[in-house]
Amino acid sequence: MYPEPLLDHFRNPRNVGELAPPAVTIEVANPACGDILRLSARIEDGAIVQARYKVRGCTASIAAGSALTEWLVGKRREDLAAFRPAVIDEALGGLRNESKHAAVLCADGVKRLALLLR
Repeated sequence: MYPEPLLDHFRNPRNVGELAPPAVTIEVANPACGDILRLSARIEDGAIVQARYKVRGCTASIAAGSALTEWLVGKRREDLAAFRPAVIDEALGGLRNESKHAAVLCADGVKRLALLLR
């Protein structure tokens, strides 16, 4: 039903939680499905050195948040600007059409995070 990479991130989520200030924290939601992503990132010298997440949502959104935190570490503002939902889709082994909203939720979170890296 789900690709193995997605199931692995769902069963063994990476980087769950929040980071204390001075880390930045954003929250985005998908009003259509009700999923919520809360993303924290610690930034040093213009690069993300640590990322954490919390998701209230479906299996795909939980797995997507985990994959997103792995992708974020080491990224700079220009990397965030280039982010597309396909990054998460690919990292999870391909999302079904009804689960693609999880990758879009991550993209919304990255876009909001990029605004804080100015």
